[in-house]
Amino acid sequence: MEFSFTEEQQMIRDTARSFLAEVSSSAAVRGVMGSELGYDPDLWQRVCKELYWPAMHIPEAYGGLGLGYVELVATLEEMGKHLFCSPFFSTVCLGANAVLLAGTETQKQQILPQLIDGVTASVAYTGASRRSDCASVEGIWERTADGYRLDGYWRYIPNGHSADVLIVAARTPFSTGPDGISLFVVPSDTPGLERNYLPTMDETRKQAEVYLRDVFLPEDALLGEADQAGQSGECLEKLIALAAIAVAADQVGVAQESLDSSVAYMQERVQFGRVIASYQALKHKAADMMLKAEAARSALYYAACVADEALRGGPLGEELLEAASIAKAYCSDAAFFNAGCGIQLHGGVGFTEEYDIQLFFKRAKSAETLLGNAAWHREIIASQLLDGEVMGL
Repeated sequence: MEFSFTEEQQMIRDTARSFLAEVSSSAAVRGVMGSELGYDPDLWQRVCKELYWPAMHIPEAYGGLGLGYVELVATLEEMGKHLFCSPFFSTVCLGANAVLLAGTETQKQQILPQLIDGVTASVAYTGASRRSDCASVEGIWERTADGYRLDGYWRYIPNGHSADVLIVAARTPFSTGPDGISLFVVPSDTPGLERNYLPTMDETRKQAEVYLRDVFLPEDALLGEADQAGQSGECLEKLIALAAIAVAADQVGVAQESLDSSVAYMQERVQFGRVIASYQALKHKAADMMLKAEAARSALYYAACVADEALRGGPLGEELLEAASIAKAYCSDAAFFNAGCGIQLHGGVGFTEEYDIQLFFKRAKSAETLLGNAAWHREIIASQLLDGEVMGL
């Protein structure tokens, strides 16, 4: 695989970097993260109308730009570096990907242009358990005479309290694992839908809980063909893997900015008559942080290349799941390690509101638990290796 950016990819990253430096400054982030909505709606419309970011990896047939997951990941890395507060992850990396993976051709033609145009979305699949795979789906769906009935509780939904559309994963009664799972499109004004904002430690990415109580949906609310209801478990697994790669990109941005801001502070802070950046022990710590960030970036872009090939028609199989788990494990470790070291290198002021490093520390911790922490993904990799040995591979 080629891991260097093309000229076009470099331009996309540079454009994202310059735009986010302008609109997602420390003051701007602090200004919106305290609100329940969690982002600036006018800025979101600029992102959609001027930069066309939601269209980035959506095929041209549905109004998108037809670029790849590498370009998407490069943009997400810059978003993490600037703590960009927006519904981009929930809308593009969850909502749009769900439609691309599970939707019919008609549904793709109807829904994807709306998401490109600024309609926000999110995916609800986790129940009360703390699992991050298909086994966490606890909501129930049943057929009715003219559609479907949904009941259940979902939580940890990114921007779920404000999304215009929710794509909800539910299962047939008594089914387990990926079996019996279907994805349903649930507009925010659906009767019986209750959404509550969940205050979290990381205020830069909002989460919500959702209740569906005797919610009746028409036939076309099901993502996919009606005769394939209950067969979306594999699509959900792939969606989680693609979303994990997107979160890993955010984590690489957090890891890099934690390093950059800490080095900048060390070059200004004077102790015992010299800047603390001149002390060898602190140089070693910064070198460790750089190594973590670079190793995580390599794992991330390998996973992005695998996702790119998969979305362009290649098989969405074990290689994608393995690459996603490797990236999420490495990047979770790197982001939390670098943000924690950044706190230490800032000294006592690192925990104060005056400096942004504490915001990156909170983002690193919340992103670590989102879609499975490092230990969870290492367990997945170990299980795959064990299965391979059992099969004689």
